[in-house]
Amino acid sequence: MDFWKRCKEKAWLLGTALGLLFLGVGAVWGQLEVIWKKAVMICLECIGIG
Repeated sequence: MDFWKRCKEKAWLLGTALGLLFLGVGAVWGQLEVIWKKAVMICLECIGIG
């Protein structure tokens, strides 16, 4: 029982590390610019400016 309790306590650390890894890979591949442009366009359309 103690094994499963310890695993759940550390699961957030693994998830955070994987998230940061994937953010880094996306940044290296130039995907941050693409995502930023899409986010800005969605925001401008939602407000009604664009």
